Amino acid sequence: MSQKQTYPVQLIQPDGRRVFDREHGALVADIDAQRLRQLYRDMVITRRIDIEATALQRQGQLGLWPPLLGQEAAQVGSAHALHPDDYVFCSYRETAVAYCRGVAPEQLTALWRGVSHHCWDPDEVKMTNANIVVGSQGLHATGYAFAAHLDGADIATIAYFGDGATSQGDLAEALGFAATWSAPVVFFCQNNQWAISEPVAVQSNIALVRRADGYGIPGVQVDGNDVLAVLAVTRQAVERARTGGGPTFIEAMTYRMGPHTTADDPTRYRTAADTEYWAQRDPIDRVRLLLEREGELSGEFTGQVTAEADEAARRLRTATIEMPDPDPLRMFDNVYATEHPLMTEERRQLSAYLAEGAQS
Repeated sequence: MSQKQTYPVQLIQPDGRRVFDREHGALVADIDAQRLRQLYRDMVITRRIDIEATALQRQGQLGLWPPLLGQEAAQVGSAHALHPDDYVFCSYRETAVAYCRGVAPEQLTALWRGVSHHCWDPDEVKMTNANIVVGSQGLHATGYAFAAHLDGADIATIAYFGDGATSQGDLAEALGFAATWSAPVVFFCQNNQWAISEPVAVQSNIALVRRADGYGIPGVQVDGNDVLAVLAVTRQAVERARTGGGPTFIEAMTYRMGPHTTADDPTRYRTAADTEYWAQRDPIDRVRLLLEREGELSGEFTGQVTAEADEAARRLRTATIEMPDPDPLRMFDNVYATEHPLMTEERRQLSAYLAEGAQS
């Protein structure tokens, strides 16, 4: 007997029409025109930030940048579902999540410029900095969530990762532990269809969300270019985690419109037809069309959003270019929680070397 065909949760069609979905629509019934415009604003601003950072790398001002172009709805929608005390464990592409958590544009590029090991203080915004080790953030999120549960904290954690990370052992271990111990963690897979140059078909011959079945946890597939649908399913998963229901696996179906990072050339492994299909499903255009259909989009508002986005980009550019070079001795800071004899000796040696060079 064949299984019933299921489709990703969707509340807004690509042409801006709403989809009737009693269950998931009820989860975002409070999103009125004003709050919908806020979601639109955040997506527009973060896209502008992303485009500016990409340009800065191309101009030699950043060593590397991981673009998020096309994934704004997946990130903004899920970020708006979180509570202030929930903790975010990201990969390296979640610029929009960081912005929604309160990270200023001026703080987004220090790591990528090579002047610091981090961009922001995680404790201030309850979000880790970029994690380059693919999939390991699943373990971090699970461990933190379980420890918070033992401490009696009614919070959730969320681990962001891509489709390629689902093939990593770290993520499998995190799912297994979270399922067994009912850790309050949301596994949020941004399936952007490409793990660098490898299509998602080489990661799995079934939908990635089906991975959840093997661990006995709920899984939901959502249209990742639909900000309301993403907000709805993430709210549901976060509430489940915070109230003792355990983990959830979300697969947000989206597309990486740009390169994997600025060190990548996507034209070598995908065609213009691939990107054109997804360009017609642009997450920002979708909300704009919905607002237009419902008479909630004015020229004054769009002009204001454009101005805010340009100002965020200006702040990002100015701060990046003006970042001072770090003191070389800072590399020893925060390696260990307490002073370590090896670090003390290496700091002394480098200090002496630098002093000798300054005198010559």
